[in-house]
Amino acid sequence: MPTSAAPAASRVAVIGGGPGGLYAAALLKRLDPAREVTVWERNAPDETFGFGVVLSDETLGGIEHADPVVYEALRRHFVRWDDIDVVHRGVRHTSGGHGFAALGRHRLLKILHDRCRDLGVRIEFRTQAPPPGRLAADHDLVVAADGVHSATRATYAEVFRPTITAHRCRYIWLAADFALDAFRFEIAETEHGVMQLHGYPFAPDASTVIVEMREEVWRAAGFDETDPSESTDRCAKIFAQALRGRPLRSNDSAWTTFRTVVNDRWSHGNVVLLGDAAHTAHFSIGSGTKLAVEDALALAACLSEQPDVPAALSAYETERKPVVASTQRAAKASLEWFENLNLYREQPSRQFAFNLLTRSRRVTHDNLRLRDARFTASVEREFGCPPGTPPMFTPFRLRGLTLRNRVVVSAMDMYSATDGVPGDFHLVHLGARALGGAALVMTEMVCVSERGRITPGCAGLYTGRQTEAWRRITDFVHRQAPGTAIGVQLGHSGRKGSTRLMWEGMDDPLPTGNWPLVAPSPLPYKPTSQTPRELTRAQLTDIREQFTAAAWRAARAGFDLLELHCAHGYLLSGFLSPLTNRRTDAYGGSLEKRLRFPLEVFDALRTVWPADRPMTVRISATDWADGGTTAEDAVEIARAFAGHGADAIDVSTGQVVSDEQPDFGRSYQTPFADRIRHEVGVPVIAVGAISSWDDVNSLILAGRADLCALARPHLYDPHWTLHAA
Repeated sequence: MPTSAAPAASRVAVIGGGPGGLYAAALLKRLDPAREVTVWERNAPDETFGFGVVLSDETLGGIEHADPVVYEALRRHFVRWDDIDVVHRGVRHTSGGHGFAALGRHRLLKILHDRCRDLGVRIEFRTQAPPPGRLAADHDLVVAADGVHSATRATYAEVFRPTITAHRCRYIWLAADFALDAFRFEIAETEHGVMQLHGYPFAPDASTVIVEMREEVWRAAGFDETDPSESTDRCAKIFAQALRGRPLRSNDSAWTTFRTVVNDRWSHGNVVLLGDAAHTAHFSIGSGTKLAVEDALALAACLSEQPDVPAALSAYETERKPVVASTQRAAKASLEWFENLNLYREQPSRQFAFNLLTRSRRVTHDNLRLRDARFTASVEREFGCPPGTPPMFTPFRLRGLTLRNRVVVSAMDMYSATDGVPGDFHLVHLGARALGGAALVMTEMVCVSERGRITPGCAGLYTGRQTEAWRRITDFVHRQAPGTAIGVQLGHSGRKGSTRLMWEGMDDPLPTGNWPLVAPSPLPYKPTSQTPRELTRAQLTDIREQFTAAAWRAARAGFDLLELHCAHGYLLSGFLSPLTNRRTDAYGGSLEKRLRFPLEVFDALRTVWPADRPMTVRISATDWADGGTTAEDAVEIARAFAGHGADAIDVSTGQVVSDEQPDFGRSYQTPFADRIRHEVGVPVIAVGAISSWDDVNSLILAGRADLCALARPHLYDPHWTLHAA
């Protein structure tokens, strides 16, 4: 790190004397001994929340480089361990090779207090900081490290624009006066519901113990009516085995709900947020202290490297925000896993352990195999993987169809048909991917009528000529790629039809030659879209017959699997979502009524589709919009289709309304599939930003999906599955 500091930051105020604020103060003073740095801490030196602090090797490396004195003081007091113990119904499984370092929070604060004092930082204990506006006027830089309930953030809320999300679990920080020999996760299945323990050593004779449970379990157990002492004693009894019968102690601990803090901006003038004031990440993936220390390292470096405070704060935010966003995505996946832990209780114990270890998607199948090959191999054996065979290459059976592996080439609209007839492009596109090793290759959405197309380039199955063209493709796949199945996805565009080819303007109406649209309700997709006509009862019958005829043609064309498209805002999806179905007759209103027509279509298809061939249904498990389909609705939708004979549910999301706000990220749609699989008990196909075979292996082995459908990876590499092998 450079040793010259920006001249403008000669007077620095730090609000908050936690680890992040203290470390920032020490670094800034060390980089420029002439700099005046003052820390305001409202508590006494030995008052702190929590017990142990976990730091990663990456963070420690940054500390060592920035200030060897602090690093050496930390190193002398670290407790290190490699193992994670997962206890499931009394069975403990240990995974090694993880590498943790922890120390007591009091010890960490003392080290930082001593370092600040040695460097000449002034710390005002038991002193409320002056208002941030006054500090900003008197100082060149104000570092707001005043925690999750930051008063500074609240003062400038209109600038920082914070979003604070409360979650579903209650938890309490406690401690045990002995050292656990590993990072330990354990569940207790009580009469009130599932409770979980997170524990780790932070000293030779002490461990942090966090007890967590869903709000409704917490209330059912009466914890909302117990005092802290009674809560502590009850937690010790519930987890007596993990604690070896020893008591727990608290530090004025209280039950609380985790809150995820996100800010649009981290700085305002010469005021900058740091640590929990700027962001939080659930404790199950690491320490908030770790993030705060990394913030301090980055802020100090930027102040040294940039010409003035505004440039430094801009650089700090540019550097840290993507890193923190990635951590928060992982933390969200982790905390939601624990919120829904009840779903996984019935898993085999090793699979449960693997599922827990890979919950955040940061630890994966390959990563875990590198850390602990023996543990990973034991999970694979329990799953049923033949020796040397990764999970993605295990067979899977749907009705009379046995898929040779778990990879599906997802349906991808190509917009390259002429009059609905697939041509040489489709033969090459689908044939190449069939030769590439995937178990199942899906067509694009094949439309059941000319007016049911999305664009003039969409393929169909409403004429004999189209049927024969598809037969040419299925014959090629079966002849040249034996062992590969080919499936057809049938759908009707609904209100999203009569639009231009994607590369000419996706979802934009045709400039000429438009055909009339129909939908459950007369609502345009976008303000510039054509308004559809509301379907009459007679038209519903006609469309159901169009689907039935298309399914009959699909069987004649030789498809191995049929998928009914009830997602992405197309016609059947339009019936399912309350945002697009405003009907007041028997086909609108309650979810049961909104399901009626899609189920009628499904039942009609099942009567003409060969009994030994599977049928799947693609759904949008959320609309990513207020008032739309929820995850709970998706479970019931999946349950209804499974009850009518669907062999698997293909779980996608969104594209139902144009103003959606998707929560994009790696494998971001798989939690919806995971929930449906475990609540409904139906096989699921996971889709959405699954990009690597490591992702596929992780999802399959953890039991979050039965099949994984990938689109873009197969566009880039038709032989993606063969290359994985």
